[in-house]
Amino acid sequence: MSKLRITVLKRMHFPDLQAKYAKEGTFNICSGFEEGQTFETTEGMPEGFCSWAWADIQRDITLVRSGAEMPWIGPRDTMISCCTDGFRPVVFRIDRIEEPDS
Repeated sequence: MSKLRITVLKRMHFPDLQAKYAKEGTFNICSGFEEGQTFETTEGMPEGFCSWAWADIQRDITLVRSGAEMPWIGPRDTMISCCTDGFRPVVFRIDRIEEPDS
């Protein structure tokens, strides 16, 4: 199975949407990730990864792992994806890592 690296590219926060649509409370920028943070996995969700974000990017994980090419993405074996938290989404870069032959 292909090894993947998931890199946190950007954390965002939309307080205007939150003020208008959130039921109650305050949501700050996602504290589950840090920009530049990386995770590697050969199978399944990496330890310490948010299960909600993993569920959101699972389709893109599968595409990259299987070697699918996305014509709108420049680098081969790469996909840009994000969690679907509308108030504070996180953007990820997913890369398939070629393992050197042993």
